Amino acid sequence: MLAREIMQKEVVTVSPLATLREAMDIMRGRKVKSLVVERRDTEDAFGIITYATILRTIVAEEGDIDLINVYDVCTKPVISVPPGMAVKYVARLMVDQLVQRILVLDGDELAGIITMNDIVSDVLAMAEQAHIDEA
Repeated sequence: MLAREIMQKEVVTVSPLATLREAMDIMRGRKVKSLVVERRDTEDAFGIITYATILRTIVAEEGDIDLINVYDVCTKPVISVPPGMAVKYVARLMVDQLVQRILVLDGDELAGIITMNDIVSDVLAMAEQAHIDEA
């Protein structure tokens, strides 16, 4: 199985210049736990921001979420893989690097995102199918 087969193709993004409040509004509205931070130009890298990142920032900075930009607190660069990478290697990379999300880049274009939940769901589905086939 390859990354392109399990990735989520609809990726919710946010401008690097958006405020944390704007990012939180997008997350709530789209019912997602993270956003991919868009590149500022072709030489820039993609980033990622999560609810946890936002919460840590609010606690640490005691700041106003309307004054802090996404770019200032996002994780950047984010780990990425090509669409043709085997899922077992994607999973190993996630475990080794202690990350919950990996971007899928086709060249330097954003193609999708894979979360740990995507991989676990896929593994469970395969195990269930193998169990059914044995019966």
